[in-house]
Amino acid sequence: MTMSENTLEELKNILRQFALERDWEQFHSPKNLSMALVAEVAELVEHFQWLTEEQSRNLTPEKIAEVELEIADIQMYLVRLADKLKVDVLAAVEKKLAINAEKYPPDKVRGSSKKYSEYR
Repeated sequence: MTMSENTLEELKNILRQFALERDWEQFHSPKNLSMALVAEVAELVEHFQWLTEEQSRNLTPEKIAEVELEIADIQMYLVRLADKLKVDVLAAVEKKLAINAEKYPPDKVRGSSKKYSEYR
């Protein structure tokens, strides 16, 4: 089975085992994981800094490969953080989508980037 065929739960277990095998659990506190997550997001943003909108949509294959690795780092830290805090990521996403659906009804927000508080 390839990694892309794994479920989120399986990924969580793989990452947990990876950290255990390296004795990294001692470093994987929620504080440290969230700080590492922010650092990885900043590394992702660097790939897009100073690009035009059009350039950001048309990355070279080499740049996409680099961005892909940053996205992987972000996902791994996010899964580890959720694991440490016992957050069910899929349930949290489902909950947040329901909240956003109420905040951003399609008939009021279609085609607009305004924040929900600007619609009231």
